[in-house]
Amino acid sequence: MYVAVKGGERAIENAHRLLAHRRRGDQSIPEVTLDQISEQLGLAVDRVMSEGSLYDRELASLAIKQARGDLIEAIFLVRAFRATLPRFGASEPVDTGAMRVWRRVSSTFKDIPGGQILGPTFDYTHRLLDPSLAQGFVPEAPATADASTAPTPRVTDILGRDGLIEPSPQAE
Repeated sequence: MYVAVKGGERAIENAHRLLAHRRRGDQSIPEVTLDQISEQLGLAVDRVMSEGSLYDRELASLAIKQARGDLIEAIFLVRAFRATLPRFGASEPVDTGAMRVWRRVSSTFKDIPGGQILGPTFDYTHRLLDPSLAQGFVPEAPATADASTAPTPRVTDILGRDGLIEPSPQAE
């Protein structure tokens, strides 16, 4: 524990209590739950899991709550937690061409095999605040289509077959 401050451990404990008090905020308002964070702040949870290198929605939600919504701090918390875990194995590479995708945009090909899939994205929004969200807005159901079972080959594989990029040294 860092104790090079006037007051030592007692001052640090008080700082922790003050942080917890500020984190909780107005106690007349219901406390935010981990499920609410996970479900309603999904992109924040995804970012913390991704940059923290630990896929656990509950832990990422807990880190966001503990960090008072500061995603950088939440990422540090998850990384620190991950460093305490035992390393128990290795993984094999995933065949990304056989994955079910939510978003697939290629700047290399306009008509990429498997098609362009915009998915949920901020890329085409107007970047204006939506006041209806403050009033308990219920969104309109999105358009749906049957999921394609066609493979979605990687762009690098297509370019490689056409001799447009050098093969990976490991593949030789």
